[in-house]
Amino acid sequence: MIAINNLTFEIGARALYDEANWHIKPGEKIGLIGANGTGKTTLLKIIVGDYTPTSGTISMAKDLTIGYLNQDLLSYSSDKNILHVAMEAFERQNQLHDEIENILHKLETDYSEDLLHKLSDKQHEFEALDGYNIEYKAHEILAGLGFSEADTHRKLSEFSGGWRMRVMLAKILLQAPDILLLDEPTNHLDLPSIQWLEDYLKAFDGAVIIVSHDRWFLDKVINRTVESRKGKLTVYAGNYTFYLEEKAQREEIQRGEFKNQQSKIKQEERLIERFRAKASKAKMAQSRIKMLDKMERVDDVDDDNPSVNFSFRFSRQSGRHVVTLDNITKKYPTIDILTGAEAVIEKGDKIALIGANGKGKSTLLRIIAGADSDFTGKAETGHNVTQTFFAQHQLEALHLEHTALQELQSFAPKHTETELRSILGSFLFTGDDVFKKIKVLSGGEKSRVALAKALTADANFLVLDEPTNHLDIQSVNILIQALQQFEGTFIVVSHDRYFLDNVANKIWFIEDQQIKQYPGNYREFDEWFAKRKLEPKTAIPIPQPKKEEKKEPVAVKQPSENKFQQLKKLNQDLTKMEEQIAEMEKTVKQLEAQLADEKLYNDLAKMNDINKNYDLKKMELGHIQLKWEALAEQIMELEA
Repeated sequence: MIAINNLTFEIGARALYDEANWHIKPGEKIGLIGANGTGKTTLLKIIVGDYTPTSGTISMAKDLTIGYLNQDLLSYSSDKNILHVAMEAFERQNQLHDEIENILHKLETDYSEDLLHKLSDKQHEFEALDGYNIEYKAHEILAGLGFSEADTHRKLSEFSGGWRMRVMLAKILLQAPDILLLDEPTNHLDLPSIQWLEDYLKAFDGAVIIVSHDRWFLDKVINRTVESRKGKLTVYAGNYTFYLEEKAQREEIQRGEFKNQQSKIKQEERLIERFRAKASKAKMAQSRIKMLDKMERVDDVDDDNPSVNFSFRFSRQSGRHVVTLDNITKKYPTIDILTGAEAVIEKGDKIALIGANGKGKSTLLRIIAGADSDFTGKAETGHNVTQTFFAQHQLEALHLEHTALQELQSFAPKHTETELRSILGSFLFTGDDVFKKIKVLSGGEKSRVALAKALTADANFLVLDEPTNHLDIQSVNILIQALQQFEGTFIVVSHDRYFLDNVANKIWFIEDQQIKQYPGNYREFDEWFAKRKLEPKTAIPIPQPKKEEKKEPVAVKQPSENKFQQLKKLNQDLTKMEEQIAEMEKTVKQLEAQLADEKLYNDLAKMNDINKNYDLKKMELGHIQLKWEALAEQIMELEA
């Protein structure tokens, strides 16, 4: 179908591709992956002829049709309605439609047989090209991508860039080319639209090449993975998960070959060193030197998976109830978002807020974060809750003249430069990268700086709106690791299902203007929701708060002391108690680490002792946490 042979493409002195080879076969569903800057988008542009290779060839049939979705289409605009723009895909059918209309107009005055024959021929070709169904097909695909019937009559220019990109995708899909080249097709789609596109591409007869950072999407659609790395293209015969497993096996073999070769090289070098001084062995030494020079060296395996090497710190533990939403009603002129909605975010919740665009996810996040006060009802933040709110618009708030390091230093002055560089290193800013000015960074790099800022805040509650936008797979993995280590509470909106599945322990979604809750991870929710579609729709009740456990009485000062003195004493007691909790949590973690050690299971007596101690410490921790909650509530009552 397409043959890429010995492709070399140079940018200045740098070879983005160096004699790379790849043969694309009909019907293949391919994921083109690789770190940012390895040339994935460039390769698609080379295939469609936008760029010319430095050397090598790209061969394809002359009649091969290619549909290419690229991020440059974001800027495309038109005053025609989106149905008309999508139907521009049917170039020949539209031409025939106009010709038929013209002939019918002429027939009003001209009844010649020649004109009737022309009409018949045009109508026959129009029918053969399924021309009478093209409008239905356009409506079907636009609906799948999230457009309502009313939207189809609106001008393209009225929509945002992301929605215009959806129209461009619809137009490309309607062209039904032999091969689709899709550069980040899920970037501007919500979950229902992504799921629709997955089904469409799986059923698509032609070949597909997808550049995407959405691992879940790739796993659902592709049957081949091609990695762009170090100027070469390496093919793996499976989806993204298969690629990870296969690559790990290949690297293990390569690592073994490298070690064996290094051992052999050292052995040869020792022999050469010994024989070089002896005249009788000099010839042998020279022979071995030549052999070493000719040896094809095996490269060591590069570690492409950076890990998070910093820990979150927040100075205060939050109360049990982080945010309580009571009878929340939020309306816009054209849509009701919430009506009398209720929900509670509790300490330790890791919540994924999901759903289609326009359902009010970002609005609900702003209410929770205190950034939107135009609603009725109560949104109360609990005791000792300190929050950080991350949203994409905050990228614009970065100081353009700051370096990445200066941006973090101005935001988190209590952290040392070493700590901040370590955090930036976790987000792929290594070496002198930390001294790059914000104004020269890409969108993805700015997003990583803004995320690093959010994670250096002294916050026990994170509110994150689309944190995975503009992040590559490596960066998403870093964010996953960071949030898995975070011991506080968070709520996050994202369309990256792999990310959500790895960080969330609860799923929230807005339905019938109410906040509904699923108590589990995303994969479990996805399976449940798929079954639910096939059954009569039933509401999911918000779990009722647990009954308050009996709390031990806390010593209260006599009424003779004034309110200020009482609060001072109680806050001192609370601080001491928080120190005790932190110490006990540390002990519990140490015991958990011991229990995770497989060697322990060879010593049953020791294992039983540690288990008993662990259970005891957990009980003590729960006991003191209850006392802390009672004390915190008393302080809140006095402060009211």
